[in-house]
Amino acid sequence: MSPSAKENGSNGVSANGHDAVPDVAEVQLPQVEGEWTVDKVLDALPGDKPTEGTTSPLAFFHILEKLKTNKREGWRRFGINRGESISDHMYRMSLISMLAPPALASKLDMAKCMKMCLIHDMAESIVGDITPVDGVPKQEKSRREATTMDYITKGLLGNVDGGKVGEEIRAIWQEYEDSKTLESHYVHDIDKMELLLQMVEYEKRGDHKLDLGEFAYVKTRIVLPEIQAWADDLFKEWNAYWVGHEHVRGDKAVESSGVSAQKKAMQDDYYNKE
Repeated sequence: MSPSAKENGSNGVSANGHDAVPDVAEVQLPQVEGEWTVDKVLDALPGDKPTEGTTSPLAFFHILEKLKTNKREGWRRFGINRGESISDHMYRMSLISMLAPPALASKLDMAKCMKMCLIHDMAESIVGDITPVDGVPKQEKSRREATTMDYITKGLLGNVDGGKVGEEIRAIWQEYEDSKTLESHYVHDIDKMELLLQMVEYEKRGDHKLDLGEFAYVKTRIVLPEIQAWADDLFKEWNAYWVGHEHVRGDKAVESSGVSAQKKAMQDDYYNKE
């Protein structure tokens, strides 16, 4: 008998005679019929719907937990079902942001960059992680995320400390989305760098049986030379790992990448700013 069978019992009863504990570690976001709205998602989730308009931040704290339980969806297509969460991704980004090379750091508001790393995917607590190949139009993705950020920062935080923190979170998120400041460019690049790190780390544990090379595409969208230098160093590791093995190269042109033209076009559309 497997350990899980021993623990959970064969009839929903644990080994100590009590009812088996349900799986509470991961909460799948529901599929919404018709037009997507925040209310439809919240109504379908287990538990009580968060109370809006209070002076307590507790409802916001509970929403943040969904960043811990919601997974980064891109890896699931490759069988990595227990991979990183959204908050895992943002936490490492925030630490990476502290290591800006001195010449770049002197031009940045470093505290804002750390906050931006921790805020930029906050809407995914309710929207979920929409990837380039999910078929959700960019405008619809933006609508869902902006609506969610309004709900979080105004509905849940609007009366907390006069709404000041909510306003700051909403403004920093919008700055990231608009991608016009040096801080937003830096954080966008760190977002891509963190993805590339995870790609290489998963592959190395896959013993050449796991090929995530389509994600290498994001290296081509890094803007700042300082972050491109980090990516170049990482790709030296990646190339050394794959010596003697054929693999997908999403960072190359379509004809030599192993990625279909259709998928490459979806990636281009997802990462284009306009």
